[in-house]
Order: sequence, then C-alpha cells, then structure tokens
Amino acid sequence: MQLALQTEHLEATAAAWLGERCKLVRCAADGPGFCELLAQADALVVRTYTRVDAALLSRAPRLKVVGRAGVGLDNVDLAACAARGVVVVNTPEANTSAVVEYVLALMLDATRPRGGLDKAVDAKRWKELREELKAPRQLCELTLGIWGLGKIGREVARLAGALRMRVVYYDIMEIPEQHRHGALPVDRRQLCAQADVLTVHVDGRASNRNLVGPADFALMKPGVVFINAARGFVVDRVALAGFLRANIGALGMLDVHEPEPFDASYPLLGVPNAHLYPHLASATALAHTNMSWVVKDVWRVLNGEEPMHRGVAEA
Repeated sequence: MQLALQTEHLEATAAAWLGERCKLVRCAADGPGFCELLAQADALVVRTYTRVDAALLSRAPRLKVVGRAGVGLDNVDLAACAARGVVVVNTPEANTSAVVEYVLALMLDATRPRGGLDKAVDAKRWKELREELKAPRQLCELTLGIWGLGKIGREVARLAGALRMRVVYYDIMEIPEQHRHGALPVDRRQLCAQADVLTVHVDGRASNRNLVGPADFALMKPGVVFINAARGFVVDRVALAGFLRANIGALGMLDVHEPEPFDASYPLLGVPNAHLYPHLASATALAHTNMSWVVKDVWRVLNGEEPMHRGVAEA
C-alpha cells in the first residue's frame, strides 16, 4: 500500500477519504520519526509551514506527489520538484471568498467604529457614545487602490464597486476590461498617491520581496488605510513602521508577516497605528475544508491519473 505523509492539519473528512485509499500517517516535519517516514513516502501533504525544497526531496526517494492544501506555493520549490519528477498539486480557488470577505471586514473596521452595550446607560451617556463613535468617513466617499488585480483583487474590486467606492488598480499584467469590474488602471505612483485605502494582492514570486517600499510610502496619503493580506515579505516592514510612526492618522492592517510567527524584534510591534493579526484571512471552516480536498489530486497522481490542479510556477 502506498504511503502518504501529512505534516499539517487537514479536515477530518478529507484525511479519512485519503486514508481509505492509501496509508496516511500524520507527522510534523520537525517531529520524531519524520525522516524515516519521508524515506518511505509516496506522497507528501503540506499546508503553509512545511518547506519542500531540494534538501527535503533528497531524503524522499519514493516521492511522486506533493499536495499543498492551499493556494500559494511559496513554501514549495517547484523547480526542485520538477527536477526529481515530483508532481505538485494545490487548491487555487479554495480560499478566494474567505480572503475577500476578510479584506472587506478590515476596511469596515477601519472606517466604521462600533461599540456594543453590555449595560443600560442614561440619555447623556447614550448621546456621548453616538458622538464618540461617529465615523469620520464612509467607504462610498473613498478611493480604493488595489495593488494586484488577480483572482482576489478582482473580487475585492467587484464588492468595492457595489459599495460605490472609486476603485483604481495597478498590475504588471494587462487586465482585460471585462475582468476589471469597473476598476481603473493607474501606474504605481498614481495608485499610492490616490488611494484612501490601499490593499495588496500580489503573488509570492521572489522578485516581490520588499515590493512596497520607502518610495511608495512616501507617496501615500497621511491618512491612508494600508492592508496586506497577501504575503508578509512583499512589504518593507521597516519602511512601513517608519511611515506609520510619522503619520499617526494612517492605519496599517497586517494579516501576514515575515516571519510567522514574529518575535519581539518585529519592526511593526508596538507601533500604535499598526494592527497585527495572526494570518486569519483563510481561517474559515469552508476555506479549510476546500483546501483539505487537495487529497483528491494527490490520489489522482498516486493512481496514475492527471490531477485537476497542478501547481504552476509564478512568472
């Protein structure tokens, strides 16, 4: 019976499905016995924090397929896998809705302060609360800038348009008008200068490291809401921290970080207008279930069939 090695969480139903078809063993990549299991594994199923590189592959002589339960392939060396004839599969559509909803929630958190009541208050305090929580801006007054109009960026544009925001975007690719959902193309400098809310949705190619840097922050409005739910390494953390400290009316909302988890030396830690979240954009039951069903493509490869979704190198 073929052996599939699972290093990170899968939803129980999906894990059981694969376990009915081959021997499925769960063992963390830093756990005891991992090297021995890897040497015998025909398949490896990972999520975000298992690094599949040439060194790991050299210890997996039987490996036929790597299943990434998720969208990005930042932690999988596709070239090294191809060189060894290892097929990589993933779930490219699994979490789009979850991430888009999350970005919209951050935008609303940034613009619409809310406070609940857990006790009765008198008329004076009631009036004070309504004044204290009055929103200075509505989304329909603002320009949304989207850096990267891929699958997620396009859906963010569609929903923002429905909320009557003006939407502009910058992308290195030419996006056909029918896929823009009314978003207007601008150059990089215009994007940074015009956006009241700027959200980043770029891929994990190596050239995107520190993509958003000092020159970009220098162009941004002093009250901009800057959102990153893409990859932590695409933003220059030191530059962002400096911008936020110099512009106390701006707000940084960061769901992804470099590294994860970060330690006490993280440049954005302690910056009062930096809101840091523990990589929650895909943290929904539905998204996790969708990602876990990568096991179907893992089994297709083990069974000698063509997978539905091969992992593709980002240009």
